[in-house]
Amino acid sequence: MTDTDRDGLPERNRRRFPGISSRAYEHPADRSALVALRKLSGFDTVFKALSGLLPERSLRLLFLSNSVRVSEAQFAHLHTMLRDACDILDLERVPQMYVQQDPSPNAMCIGLDEPIIVVTTGLVELLDEEEMRAVVGHEVGHALSGHAVYRTILLFLTNLALRVAWIPLGNVAIMSIVTALREWFRKSELSADRAGLLVGQDIQASMRGLMKIAGGNHLHEMNVDAFLAQAEEYESSGDLRDSVLKILNVLPRTHPFTTVRAAELKKWAQSRDYQRIMDGHYPRREEDKDTSVTESFRQSASHYADSVRTSSDPLMKLVGDIAGGAGDLGGKLREKFTGSSGKGSDSQQS
Repeated sequence: MTDTDRDGLPERNRRRFPGISSRAYEHPADRSALVALRKLSGFDTVFKALSGLLPERSLRLLFLSNSVRVSEAQFAHLHTMLRDACDILDLERVPQMYVQQDPSPNAMCIGLDEPIIVVTTGLVELLDEEEMRAVVGHEVGHALSGHAVYRTILLFLTNLALRVAWIPLGNVAIMSIVTALREWFRKSELSADRAGLLVGQDIQASMRGLMKIAGGNHLHEMNVDAFLAQAEEYESSGDLRDSVLKILNVLPRTHPFTTVRAAELKKWAQSRDYQRIMDGHYPRREEDKDTSVTESFRQSASHYADSVRTSSDPLMKLVGDIAGGAGDLGGKLREKFTGSSGKGSDSQQS
């Protein structure tokens, strides 16, 4: 299809990826979970059978009645962008897309039978054409991976947890599932960021979009390198107390922090995996059924091992030290929590 902007002028050519499997861009933790779920016989059928219990029909009617459906007649530039994103990632069925009145910049992809993409007016007004293209690609990546199904279930379980909050054990059980789903979904967001880059094929636009989501429409006041430096400082600064606070801060979130997303995407854009995809070497959808669950989990475990080994976070460094058989565990814990070795205080004791 021809890619045109809102003025009808042709855009620059972008590489297409016929038959691409979502495994090509999925974060290792996201990929291993999805491969395992896809291998479960009847999994999709069971969850689709739950559609009568889930609020999907209600959501569809809500968006249809109270939002603007993107088409050739409404938000035509977003319609063109959506069709182009589906063409690039070879998603045959173009999802319905809605623009919802909401000043907060946000987007989501939900649905069991058919994915629905929703973007807020706050996001449309905040981003320029190329930044928005990356967001649309991000949501199409969710659709291709099947994330919309699990996002819908997460929304349902979160609402259910609120309704049964008065039942102590019931709430604990549901919230444990919600917490696990949120951890997986944060990784799925990193996958979708990669899909957005494959669609937009402009790393600077992806970086600008994330900066704007974090700091608003003040690009002249912001700097990509300084923004990425924040992510590095966030990872490496402080002691174990800060590491614990980071975990507590992220637990209720469905998305990773914005600086972290930017750093992760920049790292992937500079990787050999990304370059291979751009050169046309990527896993095909037709091979998904032959994918090994064991191999996917091995790759996920290897990724986490590498993350622990290379991380500058105090807690991850301690985990690496323990795994490496480092001695004086008590001393290391004291040093990580207090930022000092404790030698000075020991020397003053009689």
